[in-house]
Amino acid sequence: MKGFNAKWKDFPDYIIGITKEIWEDRGVGTLTHYYADDIPVRSPMGVQCGNQAVIASTMATINEFPDRELLGEDVIWSGNEDDGFLSSHRLLTKATHTRDGQFGPATGKHWVVRVIADCAAKNDTIYDEWLIRDYGGIVRQLGMDPRAYAAGLIETEGGPSNAKAVFTPAIDVQGDYKGIGNDNQWGQRYADILTRIMDADFTTINRDFDRAVIGEYAGAQTSIGREGCMAFWVGLRSSFPNATFKIHHQIGMDADMLSPRAAIRWSLDGLHEGWGSFGEPTGAAVHVMGMCHAEFGPWGLRREFALYDEIAIWKQILMGAA
Repeated sequence: MKGFNAKWKDFPDYIIGITKEIWEDRGVGTLTHYYADDIPVRSPMGVQCGNQAVIASTMATINEFPDRELLGEDVIWSGNEDDGFLSSHRLLTKATHTRDGQFGPATGKHWVVRVIADCAAKNDTIYDEWLIRDYGGIVRQLGMDPRAYAAGLIETEGGPSNAKAVFTPAIDVQGDYKGIGNDNQWGQRYADILTRIMDADFTTINRDFDRAVIGEYAGAQTSIGREGCMAFWVGLRSSFPNATFKIHHQIGMDADMLSPRAAIRWSLDGLHEGWGSFGEPTGAAVHVMGMCHAEFGPWGLRREFALYDEIAIWKQILMGAA
């Protein structure tokens, strides 16, 4: 690949390789090369700017979870050597809560969650990033309730008027990546499905999902069959029934010895005004950052991976309702 170290055989190899090098091989210092000096990294809990902030947070995570592994499940990507690439990298990450840290006193408990990271890269450097960790899944497996954990964060940070703001478009940072993905048919097919779901046409799940679909959802929840998919999407949409749904980036692929697949980054903006996955309506303003991967087979959508950050959503609800 033009501009990249010759040791990488292709773009997915680069993404999976540097992830292992940074985290599991403890090459944290390589972030000064692999991440641009002024990179914006957006997650539902806020925005970090610059590779030094990424280095600091990476070291803190490694300290709290020293046996953490990041297993690359897929890299769904678009772009080219001249304009640069965008990878939507899905990881299965696991660790043991060995030391005290942001999740409190060490519990010795083990957790397994998924992460999706959208990274823009050119000339061997990541220069723009969007990231969702299944924060709620970690909290649940450490024996805590996401709502209670979010309430504790707010209290620790000085109460609703002083607590750290989560990510919203109002605090976004303009990065250098301006792409919106590609026009592959599988990305468009999944975008159409998500758009119908957000338009409350939940019949699309019965019509377009394989009967044996496997869903991997926020909160480290796994479902088998359409019923669990229905519960996940109805639970989210009914919490924010009038929120505006927007697709920010979509990629489709049919390559790499895998099923046809798609990656979508999306958002919901609106009020918590319905009963759903987030309890009694409060009227709080909420921004949901979402990322999804999907795989298709002969009988429809056969695997779906859908992440949002429960903690960031609860934090907005609790702060907005205070």
